Amino acid sequence: MRYEIKGGSFPVVECQLENGEQMITERGSMVWMSSNMQMETSGGGLGRMFSKVLSGESMFQNVYTAKGNGLIAFGSSFPGQIKPIQIGRGQEMIVQKSAFLAAQSGVELSIHFSKKLGAGLFGGEGFIMQRLSGNGIAFVEIDGELIEYELQAGQQIVVDTGNVAGFTPGVQMDIRQVPGMKNMLLGGEGIFNTVLTGPGKVWLQTMPISNVAMSIRPYIPTGNG
Repeated sequence: MRYEIKGGSFPVVECQLENGEQMITERGSMVWMSSNMQMETSGGGLGRMFSKVLSGESMFQNVYTAKGNGLIAFGSSFPGQIKPIQIGRGQEMIVQKSAFLAAQSGVELSIHFSKKLGAGLFGGEGFIMQRLSGNGIAFVEIDGELIEYELQAGQQIVVDTGNVAGFTPGVQMDIRQVPGMKNMLLGGEGIFNTVLTGPGKVWLQTMPISNVAMSIRPYIPTGNG
C-alpha cells in the first residue's frame, strides 16, 4: 500500500492498493474510490459489537478490498490533520475514540478504559479510548494542529481533557480537580483536568471539536422565538 495525504484544513489520504490489499474503517470516511474496490460490512463478533456500543462507536466495520490495483481515499470530518501511524510489535497507540479514520487490515482496534477511578468518573471523552495494535499503517484524525511531547518516567503534563489526542501505552492517565472553589466556578477552565504521566509519547490537539461545539452553542437558535 502506498499513500499520499492531500489538502489543507480538510485533508484526505489517498491509498493506492495492489490486488487483494484491504483497508478498514468504522465510519463513513470513504470519500472516493476506483470502481474495482469491493466493500463488505462486518460486525466483528458479538463481544466486539457490545464493546463498541459501550464506547459510543459504530457497531460495524467497513472492509474495502482491491480487485486488481485500486485507489481509495478517506477524508477528515473536521478541520485538522491526518496522521499516519506505523503500528507493530511494541508500537501500539491509544487514541481518542473519534480519532480513528482508516487502517490496513492487519491493524487491530480495541476499547481502552482508563484504570484510574477518577479518570473513569470524570474523564469524559478521555475515559473511553481506542487502542491500535497488530501490524500495519493506521490513519488518525487530529482536531486542529498536532503537538507532540516525549515524557520521561514520572514526568507529568496537565491537559484539558478534550486536547488529549493520544499516547503510547506506557503513559498513565488520571484526572485532577482544579484547586479552589473560586477557580472552579469562575476560572472558565472547568472542574477537572487530565494528568498524563510518562514515560511515553503524548499527542495533543489544539482545537478539539467538543470545545468548538461549546463555543458556538450560545449562537444556535433554540426554536422558541
